[in-house]
Parts: sequence; structure tokens; C-alpha cells
Amino acid sequence: MKKALITGITGQDGSYLAELLLSKGYQVHGIVRRGSTFNRERIDHIHHDEHDKKAKLLLHYGDLSDGEQISDIVYNIKPDEVYHLGAQSHVRVSFDLAEYSGDITGLGTTRILEAIRRSKKPIKFYQASSSEMFGSANPPQNENTVFQPRSPYACAKLYAYWMSRNYREGYNLFICNGILFNHESPRRGENFVTRKVTMGVASILAGKQKALYMGNLNAKRDWGFTPEYVEAMYLMLQQKKPADYVVSTKETHTVKEFIQEAFAYAGMDWKKYVKIDPRYYRATEVDVLLGDNSKAKKILKWKPKIAFKDLVKIMVDADLKRAGLAPIGDGEKIIREKFPVKWWKKD
Repeated sequence: MKKALITGITGQDGSYLAELLLSKGYQVHGIVRRGSTFNRERIDHIHHDEHDKKAKLLLHYGDLSDGEQISDIVYNIKPDEVYHLGAQSHVRVSFDLAEYSGDITGLGTTRILEAIRRSKKPIKFYQASSSEMFGSANPPQNENTVFQPRSPYACAKLYAYWMSRNYREGYNLFICNGILFNHESPRRGENFVTRKVTMGVASILAGKQKALYMGNLNAKRDWGFTPEYVEAMYLMLQQKKPADYVVSTKETHTVKEFIQEAFAYAGMDWKKYVKIDPRYYRATEVDVLLGDNSKAKKILKWKPKIAFKDLVKIMVDADLKRAGLAPIGDGEKIIREKFPVKWWKKD
């Protein structure tokens, strides 16, 4: 039985990836931070028992700021694959917590790489790199585009990217950078723009909210569906040789377009509810992210199935259900028709 270790397992990507790997017969280990409250709702539906060493899902307390903890976990588990998804992952928050973002998102990666190097085991490593590293680079962006980061988060991710490249080339380790463009789902964090919009639609319809306050509506992003993107992560570590890959839809849409689609799907006029609040603007903005996924299509045989408008419907329906309202239904139909996989527990 293969063993995989996932950092950030309680996040959006980590929960979907855990489901995928479990469906493939892996024993999955996840690192979680010890805190006064649990934050495991995304994996609560997956049975796990910290005391049963034969369980398919095992959780371990650890922190990316503590290299000794990380080394102990890697040494004790001896995983075949490590998927490093853990980070301070909110771009806007990184401006307020620049030092913390650098420590967790940047140096945290180095601590894991060192643990793998010292283990002397043939562990395959996936680094969750980000399209934010491209920053102000002209679109479309691919694996050869020069990075021009525009936030502390992007700078930290770029440090982690280059450390991963250096460990791969310097120590002959199997390491892949997945440069993922924006990927969304019903499990997206509530402080990210897409969930803020779809939750806002549901809350307004439920009478719990009167307006939706937003920042820059003109920013363009390449938005995909997260369960598809974790499949690309898995495929990278199944190749014969390690490499870096851009994962994207090859389409870009503005935040305004996302808002328009979400409100229109719910039968609402977005102009009546959306207001601009300068507090939500970034200190330095990234105007356009548009990924060229040609390499992933050619080598990984991967391509996205869920289109932009379909993604919006899926997320709106999920948040309507959470708000105690009846979903419109198109989102669930899209899932059945375009992403009918058995491993994914539908939200």
C-alpha cells in the first residue's frame, strides 16, 4: 500500500486530494495544527482514527514553522509521496502578515525539503506553486514566463518554487512544481473572492445580508474547478521524470463577470446589491492571469472539463443549500454530466 503525506489536508485542495488518493488505495497521512478549536469540516466525512495505525486516513499534529516536528513526521511515516499544500494562502492577508507568510509559505517548504533530503528515501514531492508568482507578467503565462510577483504571498511562493527546483537539481530528488491558477469549489475558504460572492448571493436571498462589498472588479483570473486540479497534482508524481507544470483553463474572466454570472443565475440584478469598498483593494494589484496549460495537456494528458459558467453555478447551488434555500439545480446536473467520478463526495 502506498503512503502519501499531505500538508494542508484540512483545506480545499487537501480534502479533495485526500479523497482522490484514498480511492486509489493509498494510506493518507495529513498534518494538522494543534489548536483550541478543530478546523476539519472538509474532511469530517472521511473516516479517520489517529490511534489506528492501519486506518486509511491518519492525522498528525505538526506546524510548518517547526522543522524538528516536520522531520519527525517524515521519518516516522516514510511516505512514498508528499503533497505540500499547506501555506498562509490568502493574498490580501499576506500584506498584513508579510513576515508570517514568508516563514510559513516560504521557509516551511524548505523545512519539508530538508526532511526529505535527510531521510535518504526515494520520496516524491509535490510543491503547490501559484499563478500569483507571475504577477505583472504579460499573459498568457506558461512554464517559461519570467516571474514578477506582486504580493508577499507571491514572493514567498516564488522562494518555495526556487528552493524546490534547487533541491531537485542539486540532490537529484523527484520534485514537481504545480503552478496552479485559481481553482474554486464549494469548499473554497469563505474569505476568498469567489466564495464571498456566492455566499453573498445566498445570504441576500435568505434575507441575512443587504449588500455585497467588493474591491477591484476588473482583475482578471483564470478560474478552474478544484477536484480536477488535484487530479493534475497526482498525475505529476506518477510520471517517470519530475518537471514543473502550469495547470489552468486557458480562459480569463474578470471578478465582475463572476459576480454577474452568480447573480444572474439566482435571478438577481447585481447592480442593486454590489458596492465597492476601498479596504478590499490590494497594495499592488495583479491585473491579468491567464495560463497556458499546453504542457500539462501533452504530458499529463490532463484537461479541464468544468467551464467558467458551470463553476459559478456549482458554487451558487452549494451555498444556497448551506443557507437553507433550495438550489436552482443546474450546478448538480453539471456535476453528474461532466464530472461523474466516484471518489469525490459531492458537497
